[in-house]
This record gives sequence, structure tokens and C-alpha cells, in this order.
Amino acid sequence: MDGTVLDGGRRPQATRPESDIPGKPTEASRTTLSHIMTGNDTNLLGTVHGGVIMKLVDDAAGAVAGRHSGGPAVTASMDEMVFLEPVRVGDLVHVKAQVNWTGRSSMEVGVRVMAERWNESTPAQQVGSAYLVFAAVDADGRPRQVPPVIPETERDRRRYQEAQIRRTHRLARRRAIKELREKRAAEGIDD
Repeated sequence: MDGTVLDGGRRPQATRPESDIPGKPTEASRTTLSHIMTGNDTNLLGTVHGGVIMKLVDDAAGAVAGRHSGGPAVTASMDEMVFLEPVRVGDLVHVKAQVNWTGRSSMEVGVRVMAERWNESTPAQQVGSAYLVFAAVDADGRPRQVPPVIPETERDRRRYQEAQIRRTHRLARRRAIKELREKRAAEGIDD
């Protein structure tokens, strides 16, 4: 069970009975990190290196995860990093992140990457997106409990539901791979 109750069939409410931590609204930890791209950020094609964007994504998501959980959180996985358009030198990149879903000690953070020319007044364009899973940890690196996220808007509620689907798929994929590896090992196939 995912710990969600639908209020009137519409609004997820965090109700994990084992949680003694009050929930936090999505807005409480949402953040935007902005950075202007320079020549130091380019790849051999002259556009901004995907790894530079990925680091900004991880930085923004980590800040959101730490804010939501009230302490250290580490990247457990990055799902679906999508690059939609190239980023160029001189682009002002805005990385917008928010907690979409929480488990007992894990959080999915959704990230949207926007870019605009630093010297133009045109609207920012979406150039990428990603979903990251963070685990909250204590001083010894052990998992610690996180507050449930409370989706506030229809968009937040949609993101919460989509995050549950992604989690189900991650767990099923992990289970299927583990079973396949165990089967191959039992058959004496050493990879």
C-alpha cells in the first residue's frame, strides 16, 4: 500500500500510519537554481556538455531533497534524464525542482530544465527534464524517515500519481533483473 488516501477521489493526503513526522506541502521545498553557461561548459560540438546540465539537475534536486527531509539526502538514482534541445554558451539555465512523492526514507524529485538567452527578453524554453530518487540519511549514512509530501495543486497531484507509477516500474525492473541473474547463476552462467 502506498499510504495515500484519495479525498473525494481527487486529493492525495499523506497518511502513513507509521510516520510520526507531519507532512510538508510541495511548495515548502520547491526551488530554482540558475546558472549562466560559459565556454568552460562546452563539449566538442560547441554546445553545453550534458554532464554539466546533469550536475545542475543533481544539485537542485539535492537541495530540494535536503530541504524536504530536513537534513542530508543522497542521490539513489536518476531516471529519464531527457535532453530536448541543446544549451548554448550564453544561455541562462534555470533548473526547477520539487519533491513529487515520498516513501519512508526516499523521495522522488522532479526537475525541469529551462534556458533563455542571457541578453534577450524572450521566454525561457524547456530544454530538459529528469526524475531523481534521493534517500534521506543520518550522520552514520543509515536511512532516516522523511516527512510525507502533501501535493497542493492539480499539477502536484498528477506528479504524485505519476511518481507512484515510476516507483512501481523501478521496483518491478529491479526484481526482474535480480531474478534473471539468480537464474543464470543457478544455470552456471557466469557473467
